Amino acid sequence: MEPYYYQTLSKAEQSSYQAMQAGLQAFAPSFPVPLLENRALTDVFMKLRLDCPQLFYAGTFQYRYYPDSRNAELIPAYLFEKGKLKEHQKALQARVEKLVRPVARCGDEEKLLYIHDFICKNVRYDKLKKQYSHEIIGVLGHGVGVCEGIAKAVKILCDALQIQCIIALAENNPEKGVKYRHAWNVVRLDKKYYHLDCTFDLSLGNPEEIRYDYFRLSDKQIFRDHERLVWRVPACEDADRFYYKKKKLSFTKTEEVQKRAAQAVKKGKPLLFHWRGGYMTREIVQEFLRIFKEEAAKKEKFAQVSLNWAQAIVKVRFIEQLPTQELTMEEANEGEKEE
Repeated sequence: MEPYYYQTLSKAEQSSYQAMQAGLQAFAPSFPVPLLENRALTDVFMKLRLDCPQLFYAGTFQYRYYPDSRNAELIPAYLFEKGKLKEHQKALQARVEKLVRPVARCGDEEKLLYIHDFICKNVRYDKLKKQYSHEIIGVLGHGVGVCEGIAKAVKILCDALQIQCIIALAENNPEKGVKYRHAWNVVRLDKKYYHLDCTFDLSLGNPEEIRYDYFRLSDKQIFRDHERLVWRVPACEDADRFYYKKKKLSFTKTEEVQKRAAQAVKKGKPLLFHWRGGYMTREIVQEFLRIFKEEAAKKEKFAQVSLNWAQAIVKVRFIEQLPTQELTMEEANEGEKEE
């Protein structure tokens, strides 16, 4: 199957894409590509790198052209010299093969869960935003990455497991404090598409307690706290595969919440759930706090609550000491925002 962004290009853009791909794969110091207008060369270069994360060694480029020429000479900026590159390519290929081997014969849902959990357990967000953190070499080689590198790592693993995967790219929004563009993935399961944002889940959880707030979301869900896309991706219309809904942790009645809270405090375990019984209003939140406080008191404990408001995900721990804050508002992907 042809790469996703390649299919969206015009014939002229596809010619430039192919020339870039061939030149970068050959590690050529410079090479000719059909000349395009305005920012089109930059867009094609970006789309090629979103389609092909294995081109991790070519970060940016310059180009020159002569007025009457139909071609431009592309001069890539490589991250490594040729000998070092071959070492990295070999190591990354072996790493990917080893990682996907345990789930090679599993179904696509299990494969996707495995990839998501691998990222959340083994990668930390790189707030310094080093150059290699934008590429698979940062995530798979050093265990650090930013959203772009994480999305590329998810794609390279999905590609190896034959799951159709696209990297979605959203605009920044300085007015909301979103300083940088953000990247995540769109995956295809049984002819339907779903959003998957491992960076957001990584920012909310930890290796011992993985979150799934952004695992298999619809368009309606993801764009509650994601900015508009730079380039269109397939519509994600199905919300029935949302992780918490599939795990029967998506409640519509406060009575369900109270029942589960009682069970959690009795077992000494935290409760994490999704609310889909209407809008997450302040009144609903206050009702949840009342329920948790009431159930905690029955076991002489206190409730410590955190809330991902945009996605209506509530987490409550039942603890021995009175918390300094009864309610904490969680904000996913803080590394991508201005401090």
